[in-house]
Order: sequence, then C-alpha cells, then structure tokens
Amino acid sequence: MAKNSVLVIEDDRSLTEVINYNLQREGYQVFLAHDGEDGLTQAQLKLPDVIVLDLMLPILDGLEVCRRLRANSATHNVKIIMLTAKAEESDELVGFSVGADDYVTKPFSVKVLLERIKALCRRNVSSSESQLVETQGITIDPVRHRVTMDNQPVTLTRSEFQLLQSLARQPGRVFSRAELIDAALGEDTLVLERTIDVHIRSLRKKLGDGSELIETVRGVGYRFRDPSDQPTVEG
Repeated sequence: MAKNSVLVIEDDRSLTEVINYNLQREGYQVFLAHDGEDGLTQAQLKLPDVIVLDLMLPILDGLEVCRRLRANSATHNVKIIMLTAKAEESDELVGFSVGADDYVTKPFSVKVLLERIKALCRRNVSSSESQLVETQGITIDPVRHRVTMDNQPVTLTRSEFQLLQSLARQPGRVFSRAELIDAALGEDTLVLERTIDVHIRSLRKKLGDGSELIETVRGVGYRFRDPSDQPTVEG
C-alpha cells in the first residue's frame, strides 16, 4: 500500500526538521517547503494527501496559498492543516473561511499534530472514490494501484503508474522532465532527464490507442491532453 504523503510548508527550519523526523518515523512520505511560493509549486506538483501550512510565510502567506490551492481543480480537495502562532478566534475563522480543514496553534505537541494528520488521512481513505481519475477512457485507481483503458486492465510499473497519475490529474499542464522526475520518481532519484523519455515510450506502448493522450511539448516536456483541446502537438 502506498504511503500517505505530507507537504510541510513552514519557514522555521528547526521546526520542519522536527516535524519531518516524526512524520518519517510514522511512515509518511514527506515534502518540505520554506516559503509560500515554493509550497504552492510543490503542492501542485506532488499532490500530497495532507498539507501542513504555516500562516506566516515569506513571499506568499498561508491564507493566499490556501486560497490558490482551493481555486485549483487539481488541489482543491487536498486536506490542509493551518499552522500558526496566532491564537485569536478570528484568525481561526479566517483560516477555515479560505478552506483549511483543521487548525493547530503554536506551540503545539507533535503528537497532537500527528493525530490531526492521521485523522485527515482517514477521511481521505473513507472518500477514496474521489481519488479516482477518470478521463478520456482511462481510469486510475490510486488506492488499488490499478489502471484501465477502455475498461481493459493495463499493467504498469510503479514509475509508469506515478507518471501517468501525475500527468492525468492535471490535464493540459506541461511538465518538464525534471518536474516529472521529482513528481513521479522522487526528488532523491539519481537519473538522467532522458530516463523520463524511456518511461514515457513504455507507457505509451502499454496504453495502446490511448498513447496519443500523452503529448510531447518540444523543448519542454510532456502533458496529458486536456479533453477540451484538440491534439495539435507532435508526439
């Protein structure tokens, strides 16, 4: 079973180290960002199960990050815990008003934060139908790790599955090869960018008639065809 993933967006690096250590010890896959802009980018790229989002951040504050996440179709359902040093009820209400699912005030117990994250992950599991990706004949089930094309099963490697899921969950978005390595293979994976081309060729072959859904954007990378667009890019 795949690990639950958590993105921690917090500018206090000593605090992120503590949270990171405890989350990894509990078996979570953890991503870290130290400003709002990087956090927003990673959220859209990694599509984590839960985001721990500090309110007071450089570049983009937590409220603006939350607003943008909720406005993006790819991230509007991600679970968000707002993390802040402010304790006023009005701040909590503002956090909920822009779409936060939970609210933890500093200083806090790491055990409490872990319990809140576990609770949100359980809510994700209970609503697993919403995690299905169904588009243009392809169905991707991340819970069962299954893919079908026109109701026929498609056997993929873990890397191919992650690639397809990353692309299909954000149709029309162009991913660079470096972004796909990060999103699908893991940021610590030491591979050449051309390795992605090999995975894409294999994935297209296995998808058969659905191969044209993965479009090549020359000089940039790849994208999954937006169902509202006509195929115009050479593969």
